[in-house]
Amino acid sequence: MTQSKVGPTTTPEDAGDGSRVPAGRSWLDRYFHITDRGSTVGREVRGGVTTFMAMAYIILLNPVILSVPDVTGHKLDGGQVTTATALAAAVTTLVMGFIGNVPLALAAGLSVSAVMAFQVVPEMTWGNAWAMCLIYGAVIVLLVVTGLRELIMNAIPLAIKHAITMGIGLFVCLIGLVQAGFVTSMGGPGGVPGEKPIQLGTDGGLTGWPVLCFALTVLLIFALQARKVPGAILIGIVSGTVFAALVHQFADLTKQDWGGRNAPELPGSFVSSPDFGLLGDVSFTGLGHVGAISIGVIVFTLVLAGFFDAIGTIIGIGQQAGLADEKGRMPGLNKALTIDGAGGIIGGAAGASGQTVFVESTAGVGDGARTGLASVVTGLGFALCLFFTPLAQVIPPQVAAAALVVIGSMMMTNAMHIDWSDPATSIPVFLTVVLMPFTYSITPGIGAGIITYVLIKAVQGKFREPGWLMWILSLVFLAYFAIHPIEGWLGAK
Repeated sequence: MTQSKVGPTTTPEDAGDGSRVPAGRSWLDRYFHITDRGSTVGREVRGGVTTFMAMAYIILLNPVILSVPDVTGHKLDGGQVTTATALAAAVTTLVMGFIGNVPLALAAGLSVSAVMAFQVVPEMTWGNAWAMCLIYGAVIVLLVVTGLRELIMNAIPLAIKHAITMGIGLFVCLIGLVQAGFVTSMGGPGGVPGEKPIQLGTDGGLTGWPVLCFALTVLLIFALQARKVPGAILIGIVSGTVFAALVHQFADLTKQDWGGRNAPELPGSFVSSPDFGLLGDVSFTGLGHVGAISIGVIVFTLVLAGFFDAIGTIIGIGQQAGLADEKGRMPGLNKALTIDGAGGIIGGAAGASGQTVFVESTAGVGDGARTGLASVVTGLGFALCLFFTPLAQVIPPQVAAAALVVIGSMMMTNAMHIDWSDPATSIPVFLTVVLMPFTYSITPGIGAGIITYVLIKAVQGKFREPGWLMWILSLVFLAYFAIHPIEGWLGAK
């Protein structure tokens, strides 16, 4: 007996997530379960394009972040980094679409890239840094498949996870302000009464065309975001670049000084063959000289930067797309997290930094995306960008720096989740947030936050509340802060 008119040719098939998809639909519908999730092919394509437009700025921005020299003084080729960024984003996003079947797009994580540029490569070569990506990606995958992620997620308080994101946001913002020349170092010794370590502009004021281009780009992006314009960052970068090119031409015609480095110049061609020079440029040689403690701290920091952001982003987007239940549980979450962890491996192998789920995926979800087909469309967009890498060389650093400031402001929105009235929460959060930009390093902020959280709980008589893992982590960070005095003491002996 049957209770429907479905005939043998339209026998329902298991959709893999508990739903049933009629066999009579197109293979595209059947594979991605488009109708079952209340969507259409057109809506998925539109959502995928919207997500790509919202996050395509990473192709221009990632090479800027990774432009610092490593411990040997070697700097990466900008064109190669652009190619690697597009390649890794295309591969990981396509995998998420075809295998994860969720509307989540991945690319080089700004927090991961910041750790790589300002914490990792000052201690090792870029080849070693890519090796760190492989290691941290493998660790995340191992944490997911073994179920240890639950243990770690429960160990670190949610407030500190939000604080890590906020601290990285301020750090990234400061990097942008310095790169734009909006904030500069005084260059004098610290501790002198009345002497500022940093200042506005180069002499206490804003001068030069590049700073103007930076300021106008920041204001434009903020204005577009306030109007909820999709792709606001990308539009701002493109508009800022065009404006900078016009200003540069005006400065040349009027024989004025451009006032900054790397003036915008149009390339000979906007299309070129991809340069895969960084593909497979991974080296484990020389890591022994870095030290086990430093490597452990670096891997731990990368795991924090890549893993915990992904948890919140994936669940948040899943809820917005209607894929998560009332308790925040989303079908296929472990599969999505595994792919996100594999993004660290893929990004390291490509030479683009670790890949992670982008919160800009919400732009596509807001435009109707509900399945992995949208991610496939976004991934194909990144693949096409492989042939337009010369465009990235046109972007002035001051214009790209504007995006860093905007991204920093977006990451600071996590402050709404903090209970500032509770000192056991507010003090660790405060130290985590401020020490990252003030020390120009991410690790001290994380360490200070974990140590003070455990300490405050202890003095409140709540010794068991942090959990044994947090106690271990606090001891690890105490050793991190004391490593130089300990080394000096051992040397003296």
